[in-house]
Amino acid sequence: MELRQLEYFVAVAEEANFTRAAERLHVAQPGVSAQIRRLERELGQPLLDRSARAVRLTEVGAAALPHARAALAAVAGVRQAVDDLTGLVRGQVAMGMVSSRGPVNLPDLLARFHERHPAVDITLAEATSDVLLAGVADGRFDIALIGLSGEPPPGIGFEVVLDEPLVAISGPDDPLIGQATITLSELESRSLVSLPKGTGMRAIVDAAFLADSAQPRVTLEAGDPNVVAELVGRGLGVAVVPMSLATHYTRLHAMKITRPAGLRAKLALAWRTEGPVSPAARVFISQARALLGL
Repeated sequence: MELRQLEYFVAVAEEANFTRAAERLHVAQPGVSAQIRRLERELGQPLLDRSARAVRLTEVGAAALPHARAALAAVAGVRQAVDDLTGLVRGQVAMGMVSSRGPVNLPDLLARFHERHPAVDITLAEATSDVLLAGVADGRFDIALIGLSGEPPPGIGFEVVLDEPLVAISGPDDPLIGQATITLSELESRSLVSLPKGTGMRAIVDAAFLADSAQPRVTLEAGDPNVVAELVGRGLGVAVVPMSLATHYTRLHAMKITRPAGLRAKLALAWRTEGPVSPAARVFISQARALLGL
């Protein structure tokens, strides 16, 4: 019994067709048929019913299939264990990030991983949190730094990297300059500068206004939180931003939001917990969590 025979058997069982299985395996269809017949002769029982257009498992084939899959998974596990132990991690890691990454030093994180594993190709793309979460779920991204506005969907693991209060900000010449606290309903009539829909921050702000029975009047949107702060500094509106951003721009006037209370901004690393994860991605996720102290 050879591993390729088990691999061919599993492929035909899953595709219910010899031709499609051969295309998936990148081998000639007669070779697939011949190897499976050899496997059947060795076992002394037919594994596949070829009498109909769609190939079906026999009773013996249905019983053998889980064991064939387990054997292939065990071999893959051996290869992965050897790669991880020797440090010969190869492949590609795809990371996504939001523009509002706060104090998280992604260039340092990526550079340190590249130094340890120069054979791994790293890609980095920027998008909104909803796009990033969808990309992690469907495998386009191995890991992503997202703005967290609630529990991620099933199958996504996460660790919070940054958790800080949200504050309201105004420009230095704004009538709110003497005010230390504010409610979101007080900002209802003001022009609001905000991140676009799809970002974690926008989802938090929209939900907070709704909780205070207020309707935000968003007149300006910018994908970069620093641009949001600069627009506010020029007197073009007010905004709700993380505390660290407000304190970075000393000309801005920050106000504690008292209603609804407890508003916070969260950045998190997110990765897929269900489905295949490459050895390179697994090592990158582990090192990213370690470097960020998670």
